[in-house]
Amino acid sequence: AAGNLSAPSAAAAVTTPAPTPADHEAPTRPVKLRGKVDGSRAATLSWGGSTDDVGVTSYDIYQEGSRIHSVPGAQTTARLTGLRPGTVYTFTVRARDAADTSSPDSNTFDLTTATAPGAPASTAPTDLRITSSAQGKEYAVDLDWKQPETGGKIPAYQLYLDGRLTTTIVWGGEPPAGRASYRLTVTDPRGTRYSMKIRAKLPDGKWGDFSAARTVVLGG
Repeated sequence: AAGNLSAPSAAAAVTTPAPTPADHEAPTRPVKLRGKVDGSRAATLSWGGSTDDVGVTSYDIYQEGSRIHSVPGAQTTARLTGLRPGTVYTFTVRARDAADTSSPDSNTFDLTTATAPGAPASTAPTDLRITSSAQGKEYAVDLDWKQPETGGKIPAYQLYLDGRLTTTIVWGGEPPAGRASYRLTVTDPRGTRYSMKIRAKLPDGKWGDFSAARTVVLGG
């Protein structure tokens, strides 16, 4: 209290951590995404690892554009549970680094869970293919797909773009047999990315199961 100082304590040496390197680059794209179903409610995915100038901290699993699961960066497999029986799922994976920068999407991989006992067969269209081509200042997006077996003619389809209903496809005459096709014209700029899926109107008037989602990039 009088302001007198004691003798110094013993010295203690410390070393501060080295500075964390700046992370300026996004991770590379995960490759060779593949997987298998485990019954009607689970699946396991695996992929080739990404690289980053500092390091990959995690991998994010997406289902039709929504992140549903994450695993640490040292892990290149993921087990997904809580899936629905007899349902088509479309998965992609992105790598993420310490700066929270994500890689481009991996390849798309589709899985169909097993149907539950007594459940009806899937009514989802399959083998959906999408391409885009420039038409002046617009882009034509061409879709074609294999129609589901429904026991009757399919009078219409609903087309969803980025999770929202965009149009109802109604045939002008006799519904096509086998594969069906449709052209959508859009005015968005080159490089715009869409996720698209369709479902059929069944002969009983109800809407069937969704197809696997497909991604198209205008001009890509």
